[in-house]
Amino acid sequence: MKYVIIGLDAPGSLPKRKAVREAHLARLQLLQDAGRLSTAGPMPAVDIHEASPAGFAGSTIIADFDSLAAARAWANDDPYVAEGIYREVMIFPYIQVFP
Repeated sequence: MKYVIIGLDAPGSLPKRKAVREAHLARLQLLQDAGRLSTAGPMPAVDIHEASPAGFAGSTIIADFDSLAAARAWANDDPYVAEGIYREVMIFPYIQVFP
Protein backbone atom coordinates (compact mmCIF):
# COMPACT_ATOMS: atom_id res chain seq x y z
CA MET A 1 0.00 0.00 0.00
CA LYS A 2 1.10 3.57 -0.57
CA TYR A 3 1.80 5.88 2.35
CA VAL A 4 2.36 9.62 2.40
CA ILE A 5 5.12 10.77 4.73
CA ILE A 6 5.17 14.45 5.60
CA GLY A 7 8.17 15.74 7.53
CA LEU A 8 7.87 19.27 8.89
CA ASP A 9 11.16 21.12 9.34
CA ALA A 10 12.31 22.56 12.63
CA PRO A 11 13.02 26.30 12.65
CA GLY A 12 16.57 27.12 11.55
CA SER A 13 17.27 23.61 10.25
CA LEU A 14 18.44 24.60 6.75
CA PRO A 15 22.21 24.26 7.47
CA LYS A 16 21.68 20.76 8.91
CA ARG A 17 19.39 19.85 6.01
CA LYS A 18 22.11 20.79 3.52
CA ALA A 19 24.73 18.82 5.46
CA VAL A 20 22.84 15.50 5.41
CA ARG A 21 20.94 15.88 2.14
CA GLU A 22 23.05 13.31 0.26
CA ALA A 23 22.36 10.62 2.88
CA HIS A 24 18.64 11.44 2.77
CA LEU A 25 18.60 11.25 -1.04
CA ALA A 26 20.51 7.94 -1.01
CA ARG A 27 17.70 6.34 1.03
CA LEU A 28 15.12 7.69 -1.41
CA GLN A 29 17.15 6.33 -4.32
CA LEU A 30 16.90 2.85 -2.79
CA LEU A 31 13.11 3.15 -2.78
CA GLN A 32 13.23 4.40 -6.37
CA ASP A 33 15.46 1.53 -7.46
CA ALA A 34 13.05 -0.96 -5.85
CA GLY A 35 10.13 0.59 -7.77
CA ARG A 36 8.44 1.71 -4.55
CA LEU A 37 8.77 5.51 -4.76
CA SER A 38 5.89 7.46 -6.31
CA THR A 39 7.20 10.95 -5.58
CA ALA A 40 9.39 12.82 -3.13
CA GLY A 41 10.49 16.39 -2.70
CA PRO A 42 10.90 19.39 -0.45
CA MET A 43 8.21 21.95 0.33
CA PRO A 44 9.75 25.44 0.12
CA ALA A 45 8.97 27.79 2.99
CA VAL A 46 8.10 30.50 0.47
CA ASP A 47 6.23 30.40 -2.83
CA ILE A 48 9.14 29.82 -5.23
CA HIS A 49 10.40 26.85 -7.22
CA GLU A 50 13.89 26.71 -5.77
CA ALA A 51 15.75 26.84 -2.49
CA SER A 52 15.89 30.18 -0.75
CA PRO A 53 17.37 31.53 2.48
CA ALA A 54 13.90 30.97 3.98
CA GLY A 55 14.57 27.23 3.79
CA PHE A 56 11.86 24.63 3.68
CA ALA A 57 8.60 23.92 5.44
CA GLY A 58 9.38 20.22 5.13
CA SER A 59 9.23 17.31 2.70
CA THR A 60 6.66 14.97 1.22
CA ILE A 61 7.31 11.37 0.24
CA ILE A 62 4.79 8.94 -1.24
CA ALA A 63 5.99 5.35 -1.40
CA ASP A 64 4.91 1.74 -1.10
CA PHE A 65 5.39 -0.06 2.22
CA ASP A 66 4.03 -3.32 3.58
CA SER A 67 2.31 -1.59 6.49
CA LEU A 68 1.97 1.63 8.43
CA ALA A 69 4.48 0.24 10.92
CA ALA A 70 6.97 -0.38 8.09
CA ALA A 71 6.46 3.16 6.74
CA ARG A 72 6.94 4.59 10.24
CA ALA A 73 10.11 2.55 10.82
CA TRP A 74 11.54 3.68 7.47
CA ALA A 75 10.72 7.33 8.20
CA ASN A 76 12.18 7.15 11.72
CA ASP A 77 15.51 5.94 10.28
CA ASP A 78 15.85 8.94 7.98
CA PRO A 79 18.89 11.20 8.53
CA TYR A 80 16.55 14.21 8.66
CA VAL A 81 14.90 12.66 11.73
CA ALA A 82 18.20 11.65 13.34
CA GLU A 83 19.66 15.15 12.90
CA GLY A 84 16.55 16.94 14.20
CA ILE A 85 15.73 18.55 10.87
CA TYR A 86 12.14 17.32 11.05
CA ARG A 87 10.29 18.62 14.09
CA GLU A 88 7.35 16.36 13.27
CA VAL A 89 6.69 13.43 10.94
CA MET A 90 3.16 12.46 9.92
CA ILE A 91 2.36 9.27 8.03
CA PHE A 92 -0.95 8.37 6.42
CA PRO A 93 -2.19 5.56 4.18
CA TYR A 94 -2.67 6.91 0.67
CA ILE A 95 -4.97 5.81 -2.13
CA GLN A 96 -3.84 7.07 -5.52
CA VAL A 97 -6.81 7.98 -7.72
CA PHE A 98 -5.12 10.07 -10.43
CA PRO A 99 -3.23 9.60 -12.71
